[in-house]
Order: sequence, then C-alpha cells, then structure tokens
Amino acid sequence: MVITRLVLAANHFRQWLIAQFVFLLLTVLKLFPPDTAINFMDRVARWIGPKTGRHKLTLTNLRNAFPEKSEAELQKIALDSWGNMGRMAAEYVFLDQLFDFDPFRPEPGRVEVSGIPLFLDLRDNPRPFIVFTAHSGNFEMLPVAGSAFGLEVTVLFRPPNNPYMADKVFEFRKSRMGNLVPSHAGSSFALARQLERGGGVGVLVDQKFRKGLKTKFFGRDVQTNPLLAKLVRQFNCEVYPARCIRLPGGRFRLELEPAITIPRRTDGSVDVNATAQMLNDKVESWVREYPGQWLWYHDRWNIKRSL
Repeated sequence: MVITRLVLAANHFRQWLIAQFVFLLLTVLKLFPPDTAINFMDRVARWIGPKTGRHKLTLTNLRNAFPEKSEAELQKIALDSWGNMGRMAAEYVFLDQLFDFDPFRPEPGRVEVSGIPLFLDLRDNPRPFIVFTAHSGNFEMLPVAGSAFGLEVTVLFRPPNNPYMADKVFEFRKSRMGNLVPSHAGSSFALARQLERGGGVGVLVDQKFRKGLKTKFFGRDVQTNPLLAKLVRQFNCEVYPARCIRLPGGRFRLELEPAITIPRRTDGSVDVNATAQMLNDKVESWVREYPGQWLWYHDRWNIKRSL
C-alpha cells in the first residue's frame, strides 16, 4: 500500500510539474506579438517532434495512408503536422485576438468564413442539428465562430489526460466556446438533452474509439464512434460538416458545409454503420486535401503496439 501511494504521489507530482511548465511557456508567449509567438512554436515543434517516439508512429501512419508518396514527401507532411501542433499551442493564447472576422469589413482579415448563410439560418430558425469536424487546422476556432454568430452549440470535447491542464483548458474553452461537455460515460445524455431542447451539438469524429463500429479510413480498418449516427436516429436532426483550413500568412478559412444526406435502410431508419463510414470518408477527403494539417501522431489505426 505504501509503495502504491508513493507511485501515485510521484505520478501526480510529475503531472503537476508538466502542467506548470506548459503554463509558464504559454505565459511567456503572451509577452510577444501573436505572429512572433506562433511562428516560434511552429519551429520548436518541428525540431522536437521528430525526436519523440510519436514521430515513428506518424511516419508509419503516413506510409500506410499514402503508399504512392515518396519518403521525402512523407517527411515534409510529418514536419508540417508537428508545426501545426506547435502553432495550435501558441494560438490558444491569442485565440481572442486571432478571430477577427467581420462581415462588414471590405478587406479580408486573418479569418475568413465560408457558409455564413448556414450559420444565420441555424441561428434564426432554431432546430436540432449536429456539426462534425476533425483534428485539422485549428479546429478550436469553429465553436468560436459559432459564438460570434450568436449560434449556441454544445461541444463535446476530450479533456487532456493531465488533470491540472484539463481544468485550465476547460475554463479557457468555456469562456470562449459556449457550452462544453467533457467526453465521458454520460456525455451522450448531455448531447441528447441539448438536441431534445432543439439546440445544436458539435463533435469530433476522427478519434479512436475502442468499442466502435468496424469501418475503413484510408483503406485500413478502424473503429468509429457510433454516437453521431445514433443521435441522428433518435432525433432525426440535420448534420453539417465543418472544418478549419490554414492559409498562407497565418490566416484561416472556416467552412460550414451544407447538410449531408444521412444513409438510410429500406425501412427509412438511419443506417448507423453506413453513416459512420460516410463520416470517415468525409474526413479522409479533408485530410487528403491538406495532409500536413491533420494530427498524424494520433493512433487512429491502433497500430502503436506493433511498433
């Protein structure tokens, strides 16, 4: 028992120490102009990323996804992906300053938005709906955009494993992104209540889910969370794809696409498996278009044990 307590205490201290280092780094970044800090973190991530164990997984994932690409091309995508992670860390600090979209400004700002009529329609004609996205670009900007248009969306998110960082991240997101539901065993009920009230929910659909449906992603077996399809089956709500795309010069384009047609069986009920596969196909099309903006170090194919 004593040894167990000591191990737990050491683990808590390690997590606390890591969290304090991250908080200190983010505090220091605030002292610099946004572009300076973001570009610095981009370079740091490109230097550190390849030295971590996750880089091997990143390259394995890339080789499996793009067997037609050369090793040089895959290495570049991997570095771009690490740079994207570094930029996201810094952008967290400056999120309020970065989102400068103004539909009445004649010249473009840092952020441009595609699908404005859809935002306004969902706001002005309340009804249950689901917006799904992926870990691509700075996906954290999407709920910020929804709030900017006065669109209330309850967002499902996965807190960091580090409990000290999780508390800070939750408070930061809550003040900028509206209603938040941490991903846990009862989160589906919170989303269902929001849809039942005629509101909207936002979910990420490219995460590994150990008890998910058997589907394909880049032609390889993956398990996909059936939550979105089951919510559609229960509430017959519309489903909208959305994504964030990084543009040159530290700019962003946020896209809300028209509602997709949900696959149904001959009796009219939602085909849960086909819907899950359709989500994967949509995300894959996004990733193929901008491969360096997706998180390739994520073990989506559950192959880490074989490395």
